[in-house]
Amino acid sequence: MDFDMLGLAPRLVNVLKEQGITDPTPIQTQAIPHAMNGRDVMGLAQTGSGKTAAFGLPMIHALLKAGVKPNPKTTRGLILAPTRELAKQISDNLTAYTKGSHLKVALVVGGAGIVAQTKRLAGGVDLLVATPGRLIDLLDRRAVRLDETIYLVLDEADQMLDMGFIHALRRIAPLLAKERQTMMFSATMPKLMSELAGTYLTDAVRVQVNPPGQAVKKINQSVHFVAQAAKTDLLIELLDKHRDELAIVFGRTKHGCEKLYKVLEKKGFAAASIHGNKSQGQRQRALDAFKAGKTRVLVATDVAARGLDIPDVRFVYNYDLPNVAENYVHRIGRTARAGADGSAVALVAPDEMIELQDIEKAMKDTIPVASGRPWEVQPGQKKRPNGGGGGGRRGGGGGQRSGAPRAAGKPAGGQGKPAGRRRGGGGGRARSQSAA
Repeated sequence: MDFDMLGLAPRLVNVLKEQGITDPTPIQTQAIPHAMNGRDVMGLAQTGSGKTAAFGLPMIHALLKAGVKPNPKTTRGLILAPTRELAKQISDNLTAYTKGSHLKVALVVGGAGIVAQTKRLAGGVDLLVATPGRLIDLLDRRAVRLDETIYLVLDEADQMLDMGFIHALRRIAPLLAKERQTMMFSATMPKLMSELAGTYLTDAVRVQVNPPGQAVKKINQSVHFVAQAAKTDLLIELLDKHRDELAIVFGRTKHGCEKLYKVLEKKGFAAASIHGNKSQGQRQRALDAFKAGKTRVLVATDVAARGLDIPDVRFVYNYDLPNVAENYVHRIGRTARAGADGSAVALVAPDEMIELQDIEKAMKDTIPVASGRPWEVQPGQKKRPNGGGGGGRRGGGGGQRSGAPRAAGKPAGGQGKPAGRRRGGGGGRARSQSAA
C-alpha cells in the first residue's frame, strides 16, 4: 500500500514523494483511513513509528480540502505534546508536509519568548503545536482562543500523565469546539490512559502496531552491575571505545546530568547537556550540534526520551535507570532508528534492582548481562523516589567516592545470597562488585 491508496490529496502525496516518503508505516496504514473518515482514534505504537504523519496527514488533507482561513487568534487544529523537543519535531514535520500550501503551522513552548509567540498567533494559524503549560499562559493572556478548534491531538499521552499535565488538559478541553475530532497517540497503555481515552474520545477506533512496552528488536541491550561510585569511570571507558559515534546518556536529575556532562567534557569528549534548567535556545543549540555531529555525547534527562529523531545515534546509556519502567523503552528507542542497528547499555547500582525488575517485567524479556552479577534485593527495599540518584550527593555525575553500597546492595554470589534470577552473567569486572 502507498499513500495514494490511503486517499490523501495528490498534492499532499507529491510533497511526501519530494521528501522521499513513499511507503506508509504500519501505524499510518491503520490510522489514516479512520482519521480521514472523521473517527476519533486511539493509536498505540512505539516511538519512532511515524505517529506524526499518522495524525498530521489526515488533518492537513481536511484543511486543504476545506480551504477555510483561520480567524485572528484562532487555530483549526491543536496538537499537544509533553516536551519542547517533541513539540519542535512535530512542528518541523507538519511544516514540511504543508510546504507550498496556504496552511500556517505555529509552535508555542516554554523557554522561548512569549511576545513573539503572541504575535505569531495574532493572525490565526491552521495548526498549533504546543506544550500545555505555555498554551495556558497564552490563553490567560487572551492571545489565542480555542472555540474554533475542530481537531485535537494528544501525542505521547502517557508521558503527559506521567508529567502531571492532566490538570492542564481538564482546563483546555472545555474551551475547544464541541464538535471536534480527537486523536490520542501513546507508546504505552497504563490504566489512567484508558480513563483519559474515555474522557476525551468518542466512539474511538483503537489501532495498535506493537505490543505496548516492548523495545525495537534491532536494539542490542546489555546491563552492567556496578557500584554507584564506579559508574562514571565505567561510562568513560565504554564511551572511549566509540568516540566517533553519537551517544545519548540518560540521567535522572537536572543537576546530575549537568555535573556528568562537565566531567565528560574535561575528559576530552565533545559533550553537551539538555534538561529542564536549560532555556529553549540552549537546548536547541545543543541538539543542533548533536545532530550535526559537532557534539558526540548528549547527556540528558527524560526530556530527550521522546521526540528526538536522530538516525545516527548508535548508543544509548542509562547512567541511571528511570523510575517509570516504560520510560526505559522510550529512552533506548533513540537508537536503532530508520532501520539502523543500535546498542542500549544500562549501568545498574544496588538500589536500582527493583527498577530493573520492573523494566524486564514490562518488556517481558531479560536484559543480557555484560559484566558483574545481579545485586541482591533485600526485604523491604523500595524504589528510589523520583529525582533521586544520579545527581545527588550519593555518587552523582562526578563519580566521586560516595561510600559503600547500602545493605540493600549486596552483590549476589558475593557476601549475600545468590539472586537466582538470571542465567550466567558471572565473571564480570572486579570493580563492578566492589564498594569502591
